[in-house]
Amino acid sequence: MYKLLLVDDEEDVRDEVDWSLYGFQAVEKADNGIDALEIIERSLPDVVVTDIKMPFMDGLELSEIIREKYPHTKIIILTGFDEFEYAQKAVHLHIDEYVLKPFSAQELIEVLVKVKDKIDQEIAQKEDIQTLKEQYRKSLPILRENFLTSLINGRLTPQQIQDKSYYYGLQLLGKGYLASVIRMDAQTTQSSLMNASNKELQGFAVFNITEEIVDKHGLGVAFVYHEDVILLTVSDEGDREAIMYTTIQVLNEIRQSIEKHLKTTVTIGMGTVEHEAVRLSHSYEDARQALDYRPILGNNRVICIDDVEKRFNDQLRFDENKAHSLILGIKIGTAEEITVIVEALFAGIADRNISFKDYQIYLLEMMTTILKAAKDANVDLDTVFGMNSMPLAQLYQFTNLSETKSWFLHICMRMMEQISSARQSTYTHLVNKAIHYTKEHYAESDISIQKVCDHLHISAGYFSSIFKKETKLTFVTYLLQVRMEAAKELLRTTDLRALDIAEKVGYADANYFSHSFRKFVGQSPKEYRNVAGAAG
Repeated sequence: MYKLLLVDDEEDVRDEVDWSLYGFQAVEKADNGIDALEIIERSLPDVVVTDIKMPFMDGLELSEIIREKYPHTKIIILTGFDEFEYAQKAVHLHIDEYVLKPFSAQELIEVLVKVKDKIDQEIAQKEDIQTLKEQYRKSLPILRENFLTSLINGRLTPQQIQDKSYYYGLQLLGKGYLASVIRMDAQTTQSSLMNASNKELQGFAVFNITEEIVDKHGLGVAFVYHEDVILLTVSDEGDREAIMYTTIQVLNEIRQSIEKHLKTTVTIGMGTVEHEAVRLSHSYEDARQALDYRPILGNNRVICIDDVEKRFNDQLRFDENKAHSLILGIKIGTAEEITVIVEALFAGIADRNISFKDYQIYLLEMMTTILKAAKDANVDLDTVFGMNSMPLAQLYQFTNLSETKSWFLHICMRMMEQISSARQSTYTHLVNKAIHYTKEHYAESDISIQKVCDHLHISAGYFSSIFKKETKLTFVTYLLQVRMEAAKELLRTTDLRALDIAEKVGYADANYFSHSFRKFVGQSPKEYRNVAGAAG
């Protein structure tokens, strides 16, 4: 069903047809252009049928606003023969159809069915499955590469990894994961000069050899990131030693093949084995660190991080996902949500084979994230941590994990309260300024939500959201209330004509003022004055 708005003062046409039989759902009715605009903003109709002659705002004025704000809405103009030439001159409005008056309901139905067919065709074109498939096929390599880049940078959740790897046709389900970084070595001066212009082509050749060998062994997936080739081992085996052995064999085959066919060498950094795909970012960082030992150990070799650095098998890591989750919880979460986040950050620490140094670094990274969030939100640290306190000194005063976790949770809760209170204060302050400005300027006929936002230096979307949240009213409704209350006051206390009162409360058109007043109060201005005078 498409939404249909009829803007016309001829009730018989609007009421005698069952529009649902023709694929339309008739929304509210309007008999003038200004009321129609309010309905359009609320209902977003697909088709607007409007008379060319209407009170307060004619059909062409209405059409011009619709074209500007709602370009995809179809417009049908109802026009008399004597107005037709005038209506046709508005070609820049791209009116979809014209219906000459007088017309029957059947004639209008035929035009609407024609417009409906046009909308159907446009939607079908947009949703053309073959077109979408072709676009998707062409974009797939880039999408895969972006996904894999996000994976090694720790920007994905386990669910995102599972969903996107399926969509992109990547096999990332396994029991063991390992990242390796393949980097071209600097060549001799002569070779370097010769290869400088071909560096990108040479990098592509390195990738092709890597991908061919990886596919042959079914080891995992390879892709290019910056100037490196990244290999992600995905293994069905859970045994760390077996995964490392298989990967080293394949990496050495890649290294030797590149040297043989491209007459150049590469050095390969190999990270640690992880048992979750989401932790591949840790293995990737380890692989990069392994390459830092190239000046000591030399080029044209595989460097395994476990060979050059003594480390615990299950390192504690505070990665980008954890940092993002913590910051988000502090800024916009609830008490229950931040409790879950902090519990997850401390979960399993006691059971892991980690050093005290790694534990201290982990806590320090958490604290740094919290302090950064406090700085970004302009939170008073003395209020959160206590007057003249040193957060880092407090961090190491606890003797057990439970105390440390409780302290972290307390700090996060205090920060949440501070940020929430400041945000609410900002909302209230902005809305109060808007209300004050509106009361000062409601008599101006051109006052609008955009004018108020320009005064406050904020966007209209943000303002509309906080205004409704604070007042339970839209700004348009609030402005109408202010104007109507002012009009009632003038009708009760002065002898001014309705024409003059309309001007004093911001209406350029006295007839539209009377129309709006009756709609809001339930009486005309004259009736209201008589009743108010009698009561007085």
